[in-house]
Amino acid sequence: MIQGVNRMNALYFSAGSAIYEVNADGPNWMMEEKPSPHQFLCLAADPASPGRLYGGTFDNGLWISDDSGETWERAGTGITYNRVMSVAVSPTEVRNGYRVVWAGTEPSGLFRSEDGGRTWIDCPALLDLPSKSTWSFPPRPHTHHVRWIEPDPHDENRIFVGIELGGVMKSEDKGRTWEDRKPGSQHDCHMLTIHPHVSGRVYEAAGGGYAESADAGATWQTVNEGLEPYNYLVGIAVDPADENTMVASAAQSPRTAYRPEGANTILVRREKQGPWTPVHEGLPEAYGSTVFALATDPSAPGVFYAVNNQGVYLSDDGGKTWEQMSLKWPEHLTGKRIRGLAAVGTGSNG
Repeated sequence: MIQGVNRMNALYFSAGSAIYEVNADGPNWMMEEKPSPHQFLCLAADPASPGRLYGGTFDNGLWISDDSGETWERAGTGITYNRVMSVAVSPTEVRNGYRVVWAGTEPSGLFRSEDGGRTWIDCPALLDLPSKSTWSFPPRPHTHHVRWIEPDPHDENRIFVGIELGGVMKSEDKGRTWEDRKPGSQHDCHMLTIHPHVSGRVYEAAGGGYAESADAGATWQTVNEGLEPYNYLVGIAVDPADENTMVASAAQSPRTAYRPEGANTILVRREKQGPWTPVHEGLPEAYGSTVFALATDPSAPGVFYAVNNQGVYLSDDGGKTWEQMSLKWPEHLTGKRIRGLAAVGTGSNG
């Protein structure tokens, strides 16, 4: 299965105090471990600048690499808080020769850079939304954070952010003004994605399950049929060739999602607007498996990538069956949580 796949240029993920680069070496796959200055909670890659990565930390701000993680420098001024929980590179918007970069923090804040991370602009109107008084992250109940940032590949003015725990917020003017969460969406947002080829299709993985929008976030619908008892979703990916085929990473609760010693997670799949179904073929046992980070390549129909503490897995049939990549998987990674995943696809270009 793996031999014939249109391969990613590179996958990067964070675990412990290192990042890992996975890419093709002829007919085989190879993985390289690279020590990082801090533990990264989130990663993003700039598809227009090979080797350029952004990594967010819990208490040490945002860091930038221009050599695929070999070396790192701290980002420039303007991000108010040191806890950078999310980072995203715009797929379309270019300013001053750089792709626009977004960073989200705890407490909740959203910041925008138009110069490759040297300076940052605050988007304070996000905190003026009526629902803000209800935002709260249960493990640290007196705060909350921007868990996910999703610029719209079909409209450079539109951006979505997921607040944990607060909901999905949308801006139609690059973060200057915001629309509050909508009925039918989930409030415990963990991840958002937008179909690369179908304008308006937005997908949400959340603590309360799955929600989707077909009209660029104007209206939402929660669809949880088939998820029980794995209705705590952390990641979501959609088939580039079919907006109605998707894969999600699922656990029964946060207690069984993240810590290897208590983990019990699976992948679930949905197609043709039907119910969710568990996926097992080619994947590790649910017990001991931390929740998967997911990725796709817009130019590779039917291909999904999944990474957790047990290894890197690939599907080339729309997520129905999987195969573990043949990599030298360090034993110490089985006891680690995968904290960030960034993918550079074969379709990436300037």
